[in-house]
Amino acid sequence: MIAVLLGPPGSGKGTQAKRLMAEKGWPQLSTGDMLRAAIAEGSGLGMKAKAIMDRGELVSDDVVIGLIAERIRKPDCKKGFILDGFPRNIPQAQALEAMLQKASLKLDRCVLFEIPDEDLVRRLSGRRTCLKCGTMYHVETTRPKKDGVCDKCGHSPLVQRDDDHADVIRKRLTVYHQQTAPVAGHFEAAGKLRKIDATHTPDRVYTDLTQTLA
Repeated sequence: MIAVLLGPPGSGKGTQAKRLMAEKGWPQLSTGDMLRAAIAEGSGLGMKAKAIMDRGELVSDDVVIGLIAERIRKPDCKKGFILDGFPRNIPQAQALEAMLQKASLKLDRCVLFEIPDEDLVRRLSGRRTCLKCGTMYHVETTRPKKDGVCDKCGHSPLVQRDDDHADVIRKRLTVYHQQTAPVAGHFEAAGKLRKIDATHTPDRVYTDLTQTLA
């Protein structure tokens, strides 16, 4: 199974990709993780990406596609993989398809996680993060035993990250709708798109996701 998980920030793609990886054995390919790994390994593409990032520039699509092409040649990808956070726009989708074709592979499915913007704003703006260990809480659904203090660390304060403020979230959603949402139409035209309701509980979403990928 080769699949793309598509949806706005906070829709649960990363959480579900990790569960698929644990239960199905399909690696979660996150472009951010791959960039960090390539830089740590000191590979040619990693050093190229580091030089670009050190200049404060965005890593180009050809570098990202190159990283994915290298990654999928590793043994753990033989039975399939899940792309999380890529492609982000139509040119990236086209480049991905060309790369897969060159490797004699094809995309099986693109799953769109659907959730209203205001639900996402409430979900993300309610997050609180421990400064020490990174454990996350939510003001509505996963409150700590003592307000503002991490259960795990016992005394470390919980904070709202800068990118979890409502105005920042709305800006991120605007970018998503402008750049990434059209990718769904691209894959729908190719008969690859399936949609799931991401407003449900994580367990229900996972059930729907696995049925969609069956």
